[in-house]
Amino acid sequence: MENVDVLVIGSGFGGAVMACRLAEKGRKVVVLERGRRWLPSDYPSVSQKNWFWDEAEPEKQNGWVDFRNFGDMSIAMGAGVGGGSLIYANVSIEAKPEAFDHGWPQAINYSTLKPYYDITGVMLNVQTLPASQWTPRTHLMKEAADAVGAGDRFTVLPQAITFDPDWRAENDDSFDYRHSKMWVNAQGKQQGTCTHCGNCDLGCPVKAKNTLDLNYLAAAESAGAQIRPLHHVRTIRPLASGGFEVRAMDLDARGWRVFKANKVIVAAGSLGSTELLLRCRDQYKTLPKLSRKLGHNWSSNGDFATAAFYDDRQISPTRGPTITSAIDYLDGSDNGARYFVEDGGLPDILGSWLERLGKQPRFSSTRLGAAMLKYGDSSNPFGKMMPWFGQAMDEPGGTFSLGRRWYWPWKREHLKLRWDYRKAEKAVQGLADRHLALTAATGGSPMAPVTWSWFKNLVTPHPLGGCNMADSVEQGVVNHAGEVFNYPDLYVIDGAMVPRALGLNPSRTIAALAEYCAAQMD
Repeated sequence: MENVDVLVIGSGFGGAVMACRLAEKGRKVVVLERGRRWLPSDYPSVSQKNWFWDEAEPEKQNGWVDFRNFGDMSIAMGAGVGGGSLIYANVSIEAKPEAFDHGWPQAINYSTLKPYYDITGVMLNVQTLPASQWTPRTHLMKEAADAVGAGDRFTVLPQAITFDPDWRAENDDSFDYRHSKMWVNAQGKQQGTCTHCGNCDLGCPVKAKNTLDLNYLAAAESAGAQIRPLHHVRTIRPLASGGFEVRAMDLDARGWRVFKANKVIVAAGSLGSTELLLRCRDQYKTLPKLSRKLGHNWSSNGDFATAAFYDDRQISPTRGPTITSAIDYLDGSDNGARYFVEDGGLPDILGSWLERLGKQPRFSSTRLGAAMLKYGDSSNPFGKMMPWFGQAMDEPGGTFSLGRRWYWPWKREHLKLRWDYRKAEKAVQGLADRHLALTAATGGSPMAPVTWSWFKNLVTPHPLGGCNMADSVEQGVVNHAGEVFNYPDLYVIDGAMVPRALGLNPSRTIAALAEYCAAQMD
């Protein structure tokens, strides 16, 4: 059994911040991350392999994206050192002050979090897309906002990306990686500048994307923290002598590792943290006093996308940062529906694959190889498509629990989600209708997803809740500092503790909450 002061489970926006700040306080910190430590040469966009994570057999398949389907709702998550920062679209924006008006512990409000929002902005090197680098999607968003009389609602979004002010899309071969300028960040890590290659969600090959492994986790390691990739935590058990025993499967060695920790920070994400604690309470019975609110009050954060097509203009969604701008309707002025319209980009998976093949020795000196490289560099699939995207402030309508499949009753209990689409319908439908209005105002032809209009099915990369913050154990799972009710020194610090939808990208708020919680710990 290995003894540590603080064991952090997960390395996303909650876990990375906690590991950094507690290591800086002199604690012996170990971070257990279920996924790999990814290098740019290993990214799926480069290697064309290891795309998916399989929770049923993670020792055999531990790739980039963990995609879970729960019937009417599907959830996409990152797996690796850096957590959700590996696959998110870089948007690093503060929640609106009104988002804290209700549903939170009394100690939490916008004013309380503002200093920590500022700290995260510095740590993540947050910038905005230079005006000289607006993408066709950015220009279309501004045109659409003006066309519907909402020009004052348009904004270019803050992003955790490093831009080169001298880069221009019209320059020769401008999207090639060689145009990225190398620099060394405040944590001593070498990075590059953005070349608008469009691969944000599949791993930035030039390290212009300020993922957590390049800042918070780098600072944590410099302060003495250890990060253990491919360690999948299965149980947490309080010890009579104090502290906790944590058992994890080493997916690489395929053996068990046991840790004793004075403090445990559960930071495995909204789904991961909720599932782990549900198993500890209801399956393994190691944490029986967890709140009965565990698994409740889960929100999809209203994610929704609509594809639109334009006959007379090039949108080129595979170029540029995945998201660049927004049209803000979070004030409820649209018949009470609150939402945040964004543009959406798509990675050029085919182009990346052909570039990789063209550079291989067997093709590099052939005409075929030259053709592959030429297409890979200039490909523009879906060139006339605009992916309208966004989030909506839906009501929490999801509840997680454990159960057995009737056809496999002898297998271990699986995670179930009961989701009531009616809790999301007003907000999401408002966003969907706005997509149609913006498309019509700019001369496009929308393709509204029938998965929503017919079946009320959604996909979210921004799940929130399940281990909600509250002022009492009757209301939630953790207190204002993230400490689990009835279990001192056990914490949940990630999206699982956010008690309501934010209606916009939540990563900055999760990181700010983690900074706040770290500041409360002695």
